[in-house]
Amino acid sequence: MTTYVYETIPQKTGEQPQRFEVRQSMKDTALTRHPETGKPVRRVIAGGYGFVAQKAAPPPQPCGGNCACHGRN
Repeated sequence: MTTYVYETIPQKTGEQPQRFEVRQSMKDTALTRHPETGKPVRRVIAGGYGFVAQKAAPPPQPCGGNCACHGRN
């Protein structure tokens, strides 16, 4: 089961949306009404916890021999 965030759709000027969470299967249809009040609602799209692919860092470039790792004499 997935937890979805919904908010009420304001019907009057100055009315603030109310957010709430509902546990639903991914197969369930999105709600159109608040389950308790019957007010119209919309699902809020929010960031998830997905994997982010990153490129590996490029290999280090050769130092050219003019550094401390080649033991300047």
